[in-house]
Amino acid sequence: MGDFMIRAVLFDLDNTLLLNNMQTFMPGYFGLLRQHVPPLFEADGFIREVLHCTQVMMADKDTAVSNRDTFWTAFGERTNGDRAMLEAHFEGFYRDQFPQLQALTQSLPQTADLIRSCLQAGLQVVIATNPVYPRQAVEHRLAWAGVPVTAFSYALVTDYENMHATKPHLAYYEEILDKIDCLPEQALMVGDNWENDIAPAARLGLFTYWIDLEGQAPPEPAMVTDYGSFERLCVLLTSGWLRP
Repeated sequence: MGDFMIRAVLFDLDNTLLLNNMQTFMPGYFGLLRQHVPPLFEADGFIREVLHCTQVMMADKDTAVSNRDTFWTAFGERTNGDRAMLEAHFEGFYRDQFPQLQALTQSLPQTADLIRSCLQAGLQVVIATNPVYPRQAVEHRLAWAGVPVTAFSYALVTDYENMHATKPHLAYYEEILDKIDCLPEQALMVGDNWENDIAPAARLGLFTYWIDLEGQAPPEPAMVTDYGSFERLCVLLTSGWLRP
């Protein structure tokens, strides 16, 4: 790599900066949603529609349309619901009920120091979480991780409002790089999910670090720049890894 210097680090959020077991978190999330839905919808039917429209959003390849618009267009077509009313209703959910889910997550003591050291080194820091949630949901989880948007100058935090593709589409990573004016070979992607985080970023030419939660060997070793624990990543980045 010679004297090449990275200019940006893209961090996945769940199970990267914040321990968040989806097998526990998602049932809790949908359980709260069920309580919030009536009287607008019957709870089970509503959850089915949310799941369906989320899949529509994640499959969509029209990068002229935001993920938010894709979701709500699909939801409106299937339920004939009033979008403005529905969005306002769910803004209330993310403001008032969603914070209860913090109890299902666990912060990592090194996260804040790592983000701070990256910023102090002059690196752009992107929160590259799969943009299927509204902004409030992402900001809550960053606060739970100890790295709130109010305390750190992120170059970009991806959410369903400001992005036009989701993981693992290459367009998601291309849009991030375009927004922060960074070449692929000047960026590092950090994440725990091989298919969503590592494989697409590597295909585009980014450096990659795979957070290995279970002590497994990488599925395709040649595709990842390095891998291991979050603690190992902290040591690497704070010691000048990928910087001359």
